[in-house]
Amino acid sequence: MSVSQIHPTAIIAPGAIIGPGVSVGPYSVIGENVRVGSNTRIGSHCVIEGHTTIGPDNHFYGFCSIGGMPQDKKYAGEPTALEIGASNTFREFVTINTGTVQDIGTTRLGDDNWIMAYVHIAHDCQLGSHIVISNSVQLGGHIHIDDWAIIGGLSAIHQFVRIGAHTMIGGTSSVRQDVPPYMIGAGDSFRPVGINAEGLGRRGFTPADVQALKDAYKILYRRQLNMPQAIEALLDLQLQQPDQAPAVQTLVNFLQASSRGIARP
Repeated sequence: MSVSQIHPTAIIAPGAIIGPGVSVGPYSVIGENVRVGSNTRIGSHCVIEGHTTIGPDNHFYGFCSIGGMPQDKKYAGEPTALEIGASNTFREFVTINTGTVQDIGTTRLGDDNWIMAYVHIAHDCQLGSHIVISNSVQLGGHIHIDDWAIIGGLSAIHQFVRIGAHTMIGGTSSVRQDVPPYMIGAGDSFRPVGINAEGLGRRGFTPADVQALKDAYKILYRRQLNMPQAIEALLDLQLQQPDQAPAVQTLVNFLQASSRGIARP
């Protein structure tokens, strides 16, 4: 079993649980309700506090602030939490807050996410896995981001927005409504321009899958249908192309669950 390496200037509260193989850099501070999984690397001048649980093999670069209290005036000191999965990378000056009792009380991140410098992840955000968030992206509270999404630098996401799986959001976008899965686009406000075909191909979607999703895009955005009509037409598309039905069903499920309305061209 590997031994943790703690710099002598680091401050580790007595109640903190530090797994084997963890390294903690100079002047970092770890609070008493923090659990750090094995082989996680914590750079210099990081602060990890709150009721925070971190899985194995994560890497926090210098000056990260993880598990701080929510930036919400309704917060009254409740013991809300932050949960981080495995093998995530957090570059310099990333900030992530714990949840609030107005939501489920826990901010969560999955596995293998790449979070670049100066990103802020606010209270109650729910992030999946394999997500890339570029420099200086700002996430408001209660945002959901599904697996494999990519968000370009300097973008701002409004609170309560949901970003679907395999989406690609261009830099400096302002996202105020839900972005359905598989979309690519940009802008202030964000406007989808098509299906993220290149990204889908890299992740094993077949040409037939991509074509089915392009057909779905036309149904959703080109046929001037209201949402119930579009969902019905997408269900018909599933019947016509049963081999591609799972990909289309993901889109249908997202549309049925959307509460803010979806971003439109």
